[in-house]
Amino acid sequence: MPAKDLYHDQLRNALVKDGWRITHDTYQIKFKEIKLYADLAAESMFAAEREQEQIVVEVKSFLNASRVRDFEAAIGQYILYRLYLSQVFPQAVVYLAINSNIYRSFFLRPAIKFATTELKINLIIFNVQQEVIVEWIRS
Repeated sequence: MPAKDLYHDQLRNALVKDGWRITHDTYQIKFKEIKLYADLAAESMFAAEREQEQIVVEVKSFLNASRVRDFEAAIGQYILYRLYLSQVFPQAVVYLAINSNIYRSFFLRPAIKFATTELKINLIIFNVQQEVIVEWIRS
């Protein structure tokens, strides 16, 4: 099983504060002969007339020298997770979680914003220090 991301625990706490119940702290995605591991799975109950929402979240810290390389790796993981989950857990919505500083300094760049929009990447923006969700961006 892969090591947890640096901000794994802060995101987990932020999701709980936001009303989510963590169902898996490291979620195994098994499709045919492949096993992948997303950071978290969670669910939230909304109003009685609405269905339960379930999410699978991959958190990334973007701490390497090349944020573009980190972005390439994160997007590759995200797309594989979304593809395989569409077959084995189709009701789950996949999110990439990033801290608010990285969002402002990197994800708002035109080329990065274009990629996340075109690839329909769902984002959770969270504040690492306060352990709170700042914004949900659903494509």
